[in-house]
Order: sequence, then C-alpha cells, then structure tokens
Amino acid sequence: MSAELDILLLSAKVAFAAMGFSLVPAFAVALLLARKDFRGKALLQALVTLPLVLPPVVTGYGLLLLFGSQGPLGRLLENLLGLSFAFRWSGAALAAGVMAFPLLVRPIRLSLEAVDHGLEEAAGTLGASRLVAFVTVTLPLALPGLIAGVVLGFAKALGEFGATITFVSNIPGETQTLSLAIYALLQSPEGDAAALKLITSSVLLALAAVLLSEWVARRLQRKENHGRA
Repeated sequence: MSAELDILLLSAKVAFAAMGFSLVPAFAVALLLARKDFRGKALLQALVTLPLVLPPVVTGYGLLLLFGSQGPLGRLLENLLGLSFAFRWSGAALAAGVMAFPLLVRPIRLSLEAVDHGLEEAAGTLGASRLVAFVTVTLPLALPGLIAGVVLGFAKALGEFGATITFVSNIPGETQTLSLAIYALLQSPEGDAAALKLITSSVLLALAAVLLSEWVARRLQRKENHGRA
C-alpha cells in the first residue's frame, strides 16, 4: 500500500507541476490565437496541435534531444539554473506538460473568443484601462473554459505514458507515474492485482477531477447569472 501511495503522490506531483508551468504559456498562446490575426497563425495553431497527432514516442524523443543532458536546452538550463530534466521527475512533468498543452489551449481559446468585446469597450468608457478591463471583465467570463482546460490537461498529464517513458525512462520513485507503474506491473505474471488497484485509483482520480470541474463551472455560472440579475 505504501508503494501504491508513493506512485499516486508522485503522479499528482508530476501532473500539478505540468499544469504549473504549462498554464501561463497556454493562456498566452490561446489569447494570441483568439484575439490576433497575423501571418503564420495557421502554422502556430498546427504546432500547438502537433503533440496530439504525433506518436507520443516522437515527442518524447524530441524532448530527449532538446532537454537531455547532452541537448542544447538541457545543457543551458543545467549550467545557468542547475535545472536537470533527464531521468528526473521534473522531466516527467515537462513531458506531461507538453503532451497536455493542446488540451489547455483549445478550451481557453474558445472561451476567450466567446467573450463579447463590447463588454471590454464598455469598461473602457467607464475609465478602466485595457488591462483592468481584461482582468475584471474578460477573465471571469472565460474562467469556465480555463478550468475545463486545466482539468483536461491535468487528466492527460496524470495518464501520460509514451513521451514520459521515452524521455525519462521508468524509474521507480523518480519517474514511475501511474501509467508507467501499471505498464511495469502488467509485464509481471504476479502484477495483475496491484495493477488493477492502480487502474482503479487512476479512474477515480480522473472522475473526481471532472466532477470537481463541473461543480466549479456550475458555481461560476450561477454566480454570473446572479450578477446579471
């Protein structure tokens, strides 16, 4: 039971870290795609979607080439910040964040596109700056999409497998998250029972995350409707 709890805790840490460093870039890209027309927009959209359509092993190998101990970005980050990704839990979080990135961007982009720009303009006529109008008007209205993106990204990060095992391997206690632990247990004739426990735990965690997001979204919608009334 202690080993299973350690795996669950490590998986949660990896998923939360993945969301932590993916959310701000994902929001920035979603805002850019939602609000701006520019040359290369279609290419940027394609690049954002790429981790969804590429085999995860390809994404993991790309991360290994870039952020591995011999990769250009990996060496740079290690020399400047002492930050290492290769065969570390932080590398598992990076792989999970990259794989979850498209699932963060799309709902946020759609929610931002759905916000009436006239509301920001109305706030501007009342003396609010563009930043204040965005924070006080647009962001609250787009919050359900933001929450949906985080939940989808978290669930994806929690179950990420291919890119993670390619980039940081399957090291117990360091990079062995839920999906990697289940895979390892299924390779053993005596591992079926333990694998079933982890599978059940992963289903319950994902279900709890989705139910929580639905609850929060309903609360926000109720609050928004009350404010309009």
